[in-house]
Amino acid sequence: MKRHLYPLAAVACCWVSILTTVHPAGRTQAPAPAQAAPPQAPGRGGPPGTEAGFATFQTRCSACHGNPAVERAPSPAALREMTPEKIYDALVSGTMQTQGQALSDVQKRGVAEFMSGRPLGSARQGDAANMPNKCASNPALSNPAAGASWNGWGADLSNTRFQPASAAGLTAAQVPRLKLKWAFGYPTGVSANAQPTIAAGRVFVGSDNGFVYSLDARTGCVYWSFENGSIVRNALTIGPVTGQGPARYAVYFGDGKANVFALDAQTGRLLWKTKADPHFIARITGGAKLYDGKLFVPVSSSEEFSSGNPDYPCCSSRGSVVALDANTGKEIWKAWVVPEEPQPYKTMANGVTLYKPAGGAVWNSPTIDPVRRAVYFGTGDATTAPSPKTTDAIMAVDLNTGKLLWAYQATENDVFMGGCNGPNRSEACPTPLGPDMDIGNSPILKTLADGKRVLITGTKDADVVALDPDNNGKLLYRINVTGGPIGGGRGRGTIVWGGAADDRNAYYGAAGAGLAAVRQATGERVWNFTPPPAAGGRGAQMGAAPTAIAGVVFEGASDGMLYALAVADGKPLWTFNTAQEFDTVNKVPAHGGAISTSGAVVAGGMVFVGSGYAVGSGASAGNVLLAFAPE
Repeated sequence: MKRHLYPLAAVACCWVSILTTVHPAGRTQAPAPAQAAPPQAPGRGGPPGTEAGFATFQTRCSACHGNPAVERAPSPAALREMTPEKIYDALVSGTMQTQGQALSDVQKRGVAEFMSGRPLGSARQGDAANMPNKCASNPALSNPAAGASWNGWGADLSNTRFQPASAAGLTAAQVPRLKLKWAFGYPTGVSANAQPTIAAGRVFVGSDNGFVYSLDARTGCVYWSFENGSIVRNALTIGPVTGQGPARYAVYFGDGKANVFALDAQTGRLLWKTKADPHFIARITGGAKLYDGKLFVPVSSSEEFSSGNPDYPCCSSRGSVVALDANTGKEIWKAWVVPEEPQPYKTMANGVTLYKPAGGAVWNSPTIDPVRRAVYFGTGDATTAPSPKTTDAIMAVDLNTGKLLWAYQATENDVFMGGCNGPNRSEACPTPLGPDMDIGNSPILKTLADGKRVLITGTKDADVVALDPDNNGKLLYRINVTGGPIGGGRGRGTIVWGGAADDRNAYYGAAGAGLAAVRQATGERVWNFTPPPAAGGRGAQMGAAPTAIAGVVFEGASDGMLYALAVADGKPLWTFNTAQEFDTVNKVPAHGGAISTSGAVVAGGMVFVGSGYAVGSGASAGNVLLAFAPE
């Protein structure tokens, strides 16, 4: 085979001979602690490697790794099975030290942490067995469906993110008296991504350190931890399980390597593990949904981050929703957003092969419609042209088979990938580029006062779209919450992470445009709340998913403020600044930051929120889970 030549700068990360030692369980052994760099503290000043490091890999490493012409370079999939310490040590003092000199320390850490899926040092420090706040006992778990709970992303099958009074245990009159009860720090964490789940008096939550935790809701003491080995940024789901020995209830979640897990909710014991997608860059960012013995899992991807780099063999990752048997993890069906399997269509002069079609990541938790026996979900943009009608869309598939029922496309001809703005760009870069209008939020299914049903979602250009689920997704209305033109592109506002809906209104965080309330039936704008400007004169972004209870909607902001607003007029009832240092029950140094993705959850008279989303900015980093209750 003819070997192609590549510029030296492009091969900065060719691990041509990283030797690995593998335990019988298949886990790569980390080097001795003396060889690995100490983990950086939370807020270390750079974007967390578990998210941003893939851009460095695409621009500096993919010329070798994933290129069949470079025979000795381990594949990206093989690198992803290594620990961050192993990768980092190879770049600093090991076989790749020479190539590593071309990278900054932040880049080395970023590559090591993204490819492994967890921060440096997390395996040693994240285990609950080493924490001082272990619960004195672990009583039998009560039925999670019997008491107050917030289960999964949207609290219900319809993803309304609304908690009725009986489960909330919190009234509008009590909200101004909310006080911090406890704080839990994620060891080595740098981005608090995952939304907590509350069930049977316990908190179940994942983290970017590769651990899942079970805590007592009232005190924050820790029952157990489970080390899955990769970032968990989605909301966990709790439900019954059978055929798994003594386990009665399971905790279901996905990770940054597209693995899906079921754990015994009582003990944290692994029940089963399934790979939802074999692509090396597939990941699970949205919460799985449990219904009728099936687990519906959304699959997204990091491929488009810098896929416009000419050394990256773009693009072959496709979004999907996978239905698994909740008791065994066996795949029942898979619904692809892009149905055709990618095929090579061109080899560039540098020897890199390009593929298509691709794209359509599913970033959000699916919505279940028992009436229509349907599953609804939002989809991302295409990464190759032409974009199919199922991208930037709401898709409806059959609950039993995964067969496409209908799709509503919010933005046509949207083909986007990162890395296409510089002079050194791949021939895969689309023209025109973008505009990058993924529907990343879960559709909300509501029944109106007149009995008519409506499916509501938001777009990146701050449009709220309502569809008729009983008429093949027919458009009922489409309005822009900023008052701007419909489909006008991203300007002052954008809706990314989701909405909430009570009995009249839908609420959407629209970034710089604040939090908007609209009538579900008509799309009429009711009110808008914009936080006060900071010292520099610029207001915070309000993009996190809101949460509603009777009379109140909670919303987080990019400056760490958590707001409770009156649903009648959007006036603040209570605020709390989470962007500060906290004394934690597990004695882990911790502080909050941006609340920009997952929202607060309310159950049993308490409010829980993670603080410190740092994918885009290290300054917003944080590693804390906070619990509030009224005095």
